[in-house]
Amino acid sequence: MWRFLIPTFLLLVFGLFNLAGIKPYLLQSQVIYAVVALGVFLLIKKIGIVFFRINTPVWYAIFFILLLLTLFVGEDINGSRRWINLFFFNFQPSEFFKVFAILIISDFLAKNQRILKEFPVFLAIVASFTIPAILIFLQPDLETAVMISAIFLTIALFSEVPKKYIITLIVIAVLMIPLAWPFLADYQKNRVLSFIDPSVDPTGTSYNMTQSIITVGSGQLTGRGLGLGKQSTLFFLPENHTDFAFASLVEQFGFIGGLTVITLYLLFALVLIRTIVMNMGKKGEHNRFQYFFATGFFVYFIFQVFINIGMNLGLLPVSGTALPLISYGGSSLVTWMIGLAFLTEQS
Repeated sequence: MWRFLIPTFLLLVFGLFNLAGIKPYLLQSQVIYAVVALGVFLLIKKIGIVFFRINTPVWYAIFFILLLLTLFVGEDINGSRRWINLFFFNFQPSEFFKVFAILIISDFLAKNQRILKEFPVFLAIVASFTIPAILIFLQPDLETAVMISAIFLTIALFSEVPKKYIITLIVIAVLMIPLAWPFLADYQKNRVLSFIDPSVDPTGTSYNMTQSIITVGSGQLTGRGLGLGKQSTLFFLPENHTDFAFASLVEQFGFIGGLTVITLYLLFALVLIRTIVMNMGKKGEHNRFQYFFATGFFVYFIFQVFINIGMNLGLLPVSGTALPLISYGGSSLVTWMIGLAFLTEQS
């Protein structure tokens, strides 16, 4: 467990120092979120994984209803309905569904090895996760919808589901990508187009990407120092505490700081891979669950880190994907700790 918690703690500390330098008035809120996240982690460890696995149909129903409600009563922020206003904080069901989707898929596949080879069963499983993904896509939240689909396909690929079913599904999904273009929101189309040609939207999405690249370069080798990053503190870089928190961090702590953060992520990834390998091939139901859950969490982890750092460096289109433990926000932090509690559960 400590192999996971140590890099998590160090990354969180980096995130808090980064926030202290760019938006110190948000530091207290993030510390509170961290304490709440730790409390949730300890609570889940106390309850035990059995309770959550027994009630996977209930979790699925709850999140299905929440995702449906979000489309109708969700608060509109920057053209997206992803949050339900609970007065004292904004609740984002799609963020929490990421880790519960891993739980639900892993539990089902671990318990139903014998019937997975039946094609009607496979289609039913696909439908059960396609519908929530569509609801999330309609918010619109393309990144989370794609992430959940990737998590499902990866876990299924390493299960007893016939590989021809998975390959067929992947081929169909790839062929349908061009058909999704008309259904994308305008800002999503602009993100893709401005990535291909920055002159398309020089004052909008292209501006964000350009400023992020400039901010990263501004940090040079050792950084400008805590709170001394001009791009971040003078508001040239939009969303410097959320989407572009990594660029802000590199400006303050330089190439060395950015490399340290990436190294901590790599250490976490290695521990995660070790967990996957340890449970690979074991026949016990709990071992299969741990294997599937660790595999799904690996996809969740790599997807967010790769997409966020990639867009901060101008290597990928701009998206709203948060950088785990570094970006400001309570939902992503609590979600991470929930996943960590499930991941480290051994009883």
